[in-house]
Amino acid sequence: MAEQMAEPVASNEAEIPRTASSPATAPSAGTAHPFWHALPHREVARHLGVGAEGLTAAEASARLARHGPNRLPEPPRRHPLLRFLAQFNNMLIYFLLAGALAASLIGHGIDAGVILAVVLANAIIGYVQEGKAEEALRAIREMISPHANVIRDGQRTSIGAHELVPGDVIVIEAGDRVPADARLMRARGMRIDESALTGESITAEKHEEAAPHAAPLGDRHSMAFSGTTVAAGQGAAVVVATGTHTEIGRIGKLMAEVEPMATPLLRQIDGFARRFTWVAFGGAALLFVFAVAFRNYDWADALIAVVALAVGVVPEGLPAVITITLAIGVRRMAARNAVIRLLPAVETLGATSVICSDKTGTLTRNEMTARRLFVPGGEIEVEGGGYRPEGAIAWVTGAATGDPAMAAALPLVRAGLLCNDAQLRHEAGHWSVEGDPMEGALVALAVKAGLDPAAERGAWVRRDEIPFDAAYRFMATAHEGPGGETAIFIKGAPEALLPLCGADPARWGAHVEAAAGHGERVLGFAAKRVAQLPERLSFDDVQEGFDFLGLVGFIDPPRPEAVAAIEECRTAGIGVKMITGDHAATAATIARQLGIAENPLTVTGAEVDAADDEELVDIARRTSVFARTSPENKLRIVRALQSTGAVVAMTGDGVNDAPSLRQADVGIAMGRKGTEAAKQAAEIVLVDDNFASIVAAVREGRTVYDNIRKMIAWTLPTNGGEVLCVIVAILAGLTMPMSPAQILWINLVLSATLGLALAFEPTEPGIMKRPPRPPGAGLLSPFMLWRIVFVSLLFLVVALGLFEWSLARGDDVEMARTIVVNAIVVMEIFYLFNVRYIRGSSLTLTGVVGTRAVIAALAAVVVAQFAFTYLPLLQEIFLTRPVSLADGFLIVGVGVALMVVLEIEKLVLRRLGLFAAEKI
Repeated sequence: MAEQMAEPVASNEAEIPRTASSPATAPSAGTAHPFWHALPHREVARHLGVGAEGLTAAEASARLARHGPNRLPEPPRRHPLLRFLAQFNNMLIYFLLAGALAASLIGHGIDAGVILAVVLANAIIGYVQEGKAEEALRAIREMISPHANVIRDGQRTSIGAHELVPGDVIVIEAGDRVPADARLMRARGMRIDESALTGESITAEKHEEAAPHAAPLGDRHSMAFSGTTVAAGQGAAVVVATGTHTEIGRIGKLMAEVEPMATPLLRQIDGFARRFTWVAFGGAALLFVFAVAFRNYDWADALIAVVALAVGVVPEGLPAVITITLAIGVRRMAARNAVIRLLPAVETLGATSVICSDKTGTLTRNEMTARRLFVPGGEIEVEGGGYRPEGAIAWVTGAATGDPAMAAALPLVRAGLLCNDAQLRHEAGHWSVEGDPMEGALVALAVKAGLDPAAERGAWVRRDEIPFDAAYRFMATAHEGPGGETAIFIKGAPEALLPLCGADPARWGAHVEAAAGHGERVLGFAAKRVAQLPERLSFDDVQEGFDFLGLVGFIDPPRPEAVAAIEECRTAGIGVKMITGDHAATAATIARQLGIAENPLTVTGAEVDAADDEELVDIARRTSVFARTSPENKLRIVRALQSTGAVVAMTGDGVNDAPSLRQADVGIAMGRKGTEAAKQAAEIVLVDDNFASIVAAVREGRTVYDNIRKMIAWTLPTNGGEVLCVIVAILAGLTMPMSPAQILWINLVLSATLGLALAFEPTEPGIMKRPPRPPGAGLLSPFMLWRIVFVSLLFLVVALGLFEWSLARGDDVEMARTIVVNAIVVMEIFYLFNVRYIRGSSLTLTGVVGTRAVIAALAAVVVAQFAFTYLPLLQEIFLTRPVSLADGFLIVGVGVALMVVLEIEKLVLRRLGLFAAEKI
């Protein structure tokens, strides 16, 4: 039994020396060295000191001690408590905590409790959002195969993959996950799915001959890489790299080195918070000194006045409302097939200026299509896309005799159907393929040509076959036809088939080049009638005598909706760059068809490697298509684009995309074909793998940012009015017109209702006709600064005026403060209707009625204010008094007056043309 299990290696025993010593120039064992794929496998075995019987148990144990286990290191994790405490590391939070401490020291427990509740809620939200990088690294670690079939001491045995060492001889076959980077010594019909590493959708052909020294990762046909899956065939290989030295381990190290970038909005808010806090601290200290030294305030009274200033100036409800606004964006994007993993990514999409997209399945259908046929009579074009068997077949050139293209193509199409193992499936309106994608395209082509695959295969019974093998690059099948006729069909690389047919290589070679110029992959087809089928089809039966039937050019067609989405990106000022593992000619052709560029500048991964960082910045700016790229290439391209100030969105589906997904301002993983590592590294997962969904999500992201800006434009001026009331009261030696608890009531209740209503505002017309906002633009535009000052002064005048008027008519301080609080709430209600349309008039039917969210928020505020004013419990907490009906009409009239004044202001600014440069 042991001898039988060891057969894949024993068959090469004469080729693999049993003892060896490594030359001084040999690559270091256990490393992902670029030389392994270029060395003959005999040399690799000699370098690693291994023979056909594999390593001995003692040698394997010694190497395991030297090289370490074949696993990726567990990423360091912060203690959950430290992660939670880190959420408080924010200047605005420090300021609020200082205010809470001061309030508690002087016995204002309610004020302190409300402030602490807001701070705690903000910390919990931040804590829940963390952990993305740890999950991404964990997903990469889990891609290493848990078991491996290995030859040791001449016996085949199964061991844990973590026990593999450089020099181990492993046996791999269809369905296995490759457990380590290995140099193939024997490969029979082997195809490996390397899409997780290369991004290439077609399985890679493997054989044991050495690959060119300069071959990129996707062209190293002599290697099997850790974490990839054997799709077909079987063979044996010698392990050359384990653990962190493998290609997948190298990607894990890249991931660990990438520092996640803050989103544009978070950077703006952070910068605003730092400047804002220092100004607030300084102002509060000066006011405290002034109140005690020049107004003879008791220090406790002065301190509570400063606390009132703190809770008035800090928009404590802003973080919560921004979070809720982003969450609403998440829900809207989910309806657009974009699942958001981290909330800030919603806004970042709106700031995106460059989208770096994978090709296969994102810009294209990820469904191979037979697009062009070259037959002896001329060239034929096939319509349709994907595996749906619909589309016309028509001549492009030829047909001198007027023969229908369908009839001329039939021999070629029948050969493609019979020399084929794939099946088409039709479920829920969707066509899919079981088997090789190109073979599935041939089945769809047969249906377009009028053939019934099941009937045709039933009539032409297959008697034997020679499976495809990369060593001879063709597949052959022997069939017995319905009338007793017998034939052999063969398909494969044209250069492998033409010598078997005696066909003109120059003529057909020109057709191959023409198809390649269109970015098509090409298969050749031939047939031979025989008097009698051999009992077993052998290579002797396929050496000569074939008739060359023609060529089929295949392409993964662009998604029609992606073409429209790219045009929308162009209108919105967003650049689109294709970064793919595919070949340059294919990528450039698809880029032209998509409209990315008429004559796209195409740069290969090798050219990226040759450029230094400064040169790459210019290359990245000018280039539309990057082909045959490695994980390092993608990472450098993203960084080069970011160095120009671009906000970069990056799409990807494989482990090779994970570092660049994390580096990008917003990483977008594919939901259908994406690996778990890519999804964990990304902020957004596309359910449908469709580029058009990215553009739809960008539109939603811009809407979210607009609504956040509207909410800020509504919040800060009203807070400014409250702050001015405190400052003027202290400077003038007046009684405070509102208590700190009342100020918090205004800010929190209104932010959670009216401020939140702005999050539901619909997308403004023409939002995708604006250019992306400059990444360095401040959070506050000149107009917003003017509006903060202007509205703050209006609030100040009204609040102090009503407060002094109430005291003058004999009301107590509590009654006067109740009137002021209600007046501010009413003014904020009317100001909300004004700010919904910053530039245009709000005195329209839509502007006056508002959205359902605005109406619901208005109702909630009215109920809350009636409770604040008339409910005994809240009267006791906030020291309020019931307001008379006459005073209520006065308060509403103040709000109407504010609305009229601000509408006149907008009219004047429009007449002066001062809105033209605003981006709000």
